[in-house]
Amino acid sequence: MTNKQVANALVLGEPLSTFSVRQCLDGQHQVVQDCLAEETPVALIYNGVSHAVMLVTAQDLEDFALGFSLSEGIVQHVSELYSMEVQLQNNGIELHCNIASERFALLKEHRRTLAGKTGCGLCGAENLAQLMRYPLPLASQHQFEEISITRGLLAIQSQQKLQQQTGATHASAYVLADGTVSLLREDVGRHNALDKLVGALAKHDKDRDGFIITTSRASFEMVQKTANAGVGMLVAVSAPTGLAVRVAKQCGLTLVGFARENRYVVYSHSDRILN
Repeated sequence: MTNKQVANALVLGEPLSTFSVRQCLDGQHQVVQDCLAEETPVALIYNGVSHAVMLVTAQDLEDFALGFSLSEGIVQHVSELYSMEVQLQNNGIELHCNIASERFALLKEHRRTLAGKTGCGLCGAENLAQLMRYPLPLASQHQFEEISITRGLLAIQSQQKLQQQTGATHASAYVLADGTVSLLREDVGRHNALDKLVGALAKHDKDRDGFIITTSRASFEMVQKTANAGVGMLVAVSAPTGLAVRVAKQCGLTLVGFARENRYVVYSHSDRILN
């Protein structure tokens, strides 16, 4: 694929591409068309200064910019992100964010270079204090029937359009107390999918009386982003890390792992789930 073709795909905002591949199935070989999820370098630029470059699925970029800004503490409220402009470059996409001057002054004091990778959301922190930003204690007292977890898990499957087409993306979903999926975002990176969801929650001014399901494991940063968004429960289909559990206990987050239709494991604050 030429640079012009790549640029055209980015202009169209396509999150996936189709390739001719040779498939072997039960000893039979044939050429078929295969859909693959795209990874696009996306630079986040604040008030003209480049701050981070992440590999992102090129959709819901406004949600991503807002969610990343909130999750990273660059802004504290949606009103502090005045505008966001998408600019296509030859080698990727730039998100030009105009933020409040006082927030930009703080950002310049704590700048870091963050080289995004699909499986890592903590690359590039300059020191340990900058990396380990522990969430404040949650004020949420909401409780959930355990059936709402099962309903949410079943509901997100039909809404993961990119995953159905490519098998290569993660999803983060905001689930209401009755198990209804209110919002869902997808990305090749689990952290990016959660940032997009956090941005969508803020943009739509959603009440935080539901919970989040992630189709990935639950790392420290996934707990951090969920708690910073003011959501009281994170449900992961895979395992948590030890640090994630300790932080969840400390900040009052209910952390659920290995969630399936007929099972789950609660690692912290199990009183939020009603049997």
